[in-house]
Amino acid sequence: MFRDILGVFLIYLTSFSFATEYQYNGGHQIPSIGLGTFTATDETQLTDALNKALEIGYRHIDTASAYNNEHIIGKVLKEWISSGKLKREDIFITTKLSSVDMYSDKVENALKTSLQKLQLDYLDLYLIHNPIAMKYINQKIVTQPTDLISVWKKMEEQVDAGRAKTIGLSNFNISQIERIQKIARIPPVNLQVEIHVYFQQPDLREFARKNNITVVAYSPLGTPGVKKFFESKNYNVNLSVPDILNDNVVTQIAKKHNKSNAQVLLRYLVQLNTVVIPKSTNPKRLKENFSIFDFTLDEDDMNALKKLDRGPKGKIVKLVEIFPDVDKHPEYPFHDSL
Repeated sequence: MFRDILGVFLIYLTSFSFATEYQYNGGHQIPSIGLGTFTATDETQLTDALNKALEIGYRHIDTASAYNNEHIIGKVLKEWISSGKLKREDIFITTKLSSVDMYSDKVENALKTSLQKLQLDYLDLYLIHNPIAMKYINQKIVTQPTDLISVWKKMEEQVDAGRAKTIGLSNFNISQIERIQKIARIPPVNLQVEIHVYFQQPDLREFARKNNITVVAYSPLGTPGVKKFFESKNYNVNLSVPDILNDNVVTQIAKKHNKSNAQVLLRYLVQLNTVVIPKSTNPKRLKENFSIFDFTLDEDDMNALKKLDRGPKGKIVKLVEIFPDVDKHPEYPFHDSL
């Protein structure tokens, strides 16, 4: 009996996340740390990781149609919500419109399909995953002509219908965002892009700040496992993945604060007013990644980490390594990193 009461009490405590929340325009909030799920497709492993993350206090989960794991996340969410351990309004769920659904006549059905898999009535945030439409032709994925404006108007209709509270963009550059803003009835409130100490994107972050767009950093730890993941899927990729986690400067700062290198990397981005979504299925790392709100990096730390920025050369995920000739598409957003 005592154990049951204690268990409920601990769950109650962890529902109060220590994560700072950032305001959207319109008053919506997003927890400043979330659980990334890219490359997490093993059902047992991801289920265990999600349960552990929710127990720790994570209240922000990021997924995408292209990750092929929405159905796994949906089962876990259904169990937590139906059992009363979690209220729907206490969790922030993001998913994304895939490239193969980047057509105005497919947006609504794509979102409905994601909601069905996630077993939810609405999303907190729906993103266009990247600005390039694609299609499977002869079992190969091929880029297609892309109409960002018509797709965005359909995204707005999803907010009108109550299927998404907010909408935004992922992997878009400044000029593409500005084109959307010019025609938007509902402007993008969020931008998800690759950001870590080797690729800090200060101009893009400043643009977002001035335009009331929250920024979510994917690969905040440098995506150490991404190359192995693509190899396991038989993708012939030539990714160069730097060992950001073991950078000497990061190591020195971590020792100074008696924290892990990952905690320093995440704390740095959070202090730059950036939301982070590190991916992990390891219970120890899940807890470590979430425990970044009990210390502060000082000015010397911040300056040292700022100097690690390699500019466009620091970008890891460029799409061109995954989809040959994608850089020839007129909407390819990463030309400055080639």
